[in-house]
Amino acid sequence: MLQSIVLQAPAKVNYRLDVIARRPDGYHELRMIMQRINLCDEVSIALHGSPGIRVSCGREGVPDGEGNIAWKAAKALLDLAGQPSGVEIAIQKNIPVAAGLGGGSSDCAAVLLGLNELLGLGLSREQLMEIGVKLGADVPFFVFQQTALAEGIGEKLSPLTGLPSAWVVLVNPNLPVSTAWVYKNLQLTQRDRLATIPDSFEDVAAICGVLSNDLESVTIPAFPVISEIKDELVNLGACCSLMSGSGPTVFGLFADETTARKAGDTLRSNRDWFVAVVETV
Repeated sequence: MLQSIVLQAPAKVNYRLDVIARRPDGYHELRMIMQRINLCDEVSIALHGSPGIRVSCGREGVPDGEGNIAWKAAKALLDLAGQPSGVEIAIQKNIPVAAGLGGGSSDCAAVLLGLNELLGLGLSREQLMEIGVKLGADVPFFVFQQTALAEGIGEKLSPLTGLPSAWVVLVNPNLPVSTAWVYKNLQLTQRDRLATIPDSFEDVAAICGVLSNDLESVTIPAFPVISEIKDELVNLGACCSLMSGSGPTVFGLFADETTARKAGDTLRSNRDWFVAVVETV
């Protein structure tokens, strides 16, 4: 039986994020188009004979112990397995923390997927998603491993197939933003109806036609630099740009690699920001 495994945990961007209603449990009803990108954390998982869960990351803002969502994922599967095994998890963070890119949720999903294999549990994707949603609303999406229309709090997932690939330039102005703070300060607007999501998208321009994020109404007034980054990306050749999740990361969609890389180089030379040029997966 395998004793260790190394998995890549990809980030995501939201092509669309509609906040429909506030639920009695404090969560919000959402409708999102979620797309994985090839900016990844590396999650190493190893079984040990001595009981206990150890998580190491060494990244400011990421707890190493029980406060880490990856620790909670390991605990859930070890409890289910009923085995005295210990688990050691090492996370190499490449995804910015508290950035609207889902890094923590992706790490959590990687632990669920990896331990399911290492412990020989044989849990289905659906069963892992049910465990994941109790740990974080975005976790089921990363277990799902497909571009998706996400509804509910993010746990009701439908595959979106045939979306064209795109080059993505990510820009984070190194301002951590609390998702809880954003939702707490969100003023819901009355909607007559939800915009229709097309069944297919011919090209990157078609994706631009659905780009929207209700959370910008909270984050941009607090951090106007987000709006400046959006404008700068378009000026550098992006077909469109949007804040991802609760921010503050902004992404621009590009139709070709050359333009995307030139934009990335320009943005890196001008500011002390996190900039990455990546592709959709």
